[in-house]
Amino acid sequence: MKKRNILISNDDGIHSFGLRVLVETLAPLGRVTVVAPDREQSACSHSLTLRNPLRVEKLEEGFYAVDGTPTDCVNLAVNAIMKGSSPDLVVSGINKGGNLGDDVTYSGTVAAAFEGTLLGIPSMAVSLVIDREHHFETAARVAADLAVNIFQQGMPEDTLLNVNVPDCPWDALSGYRITAQGKRIYSDAVTENTDPRGRKYYWIGGDVLGGVEIENSDFQVVQEGYVSITPLHLDLTNYRVMESLRGWERSR
Repeated sequence: MKKRNILISNDDGIHSFGLRVLVETLAPLGRVTVVAPDREQSACSHSLTLRNPLRVEKLEEGFYAVDGTPTDCVNLAVNAIMKGSSPDLVVSGINKGGNLGDDVTYSGTVAAAFEGTLLGIPSMAVSLVIDREHHFETAARVAADLAVNIFQQGMPEDTLLNVNVPDCPWDALSGYRITAQGKRIYSDAVTENTDPRGRKYYWIGGDVLGGVEIENSDFQVVQEGYVSITPLHLDLTNYRVMESLRGWERSR
């Protein structure tokens, strides 16, 4: 199979272990370039830096650290760093923790894949649903499998894959399933404290309480030991309710 240009990014930062494992596993499939944040950028969603300059540091051959978001990294990679050798595939990950259900709206990992898709490049986000063992090698092998599928069969337009992998050895996986996005349950905890000067400050971030039981959702299949592959679409229109809102239309 012809070797391709593969762009890897993430939101855990360029020094994350999951990223290194992913690079090593995808290297046989093509020329790998890493453009990733110089520090953790979790839960930054699809933010793009517009008011400040971005700086890029080449750490070693094929590895570039950016003082920006995952979205910045993919945009810079395609339009500057890899200009002239555009990626054939964007892989974001391996995220340390799942991106299930509503997590996709917050996730920098998923946002990097969104940006790749917006730029017309087949893209996927890969996350390891951490239990105890941190089997990043399993998630990397899944990513390599899917990369081969994408190179051979292509990807539907305006679609990215959100991949969540159970934290288990490769041989313990139940298989792969195409799934729907589930529904996350969060607590609404905000912790209030006072600093030494008497000023209040807050920590946002409630406990994750799991997911709603929905048939064939990402939550369900991961709990059953399957890899969840959720196709996400760039078009966020809720077509089901359009007709019910027609009465709001008017002409002037």
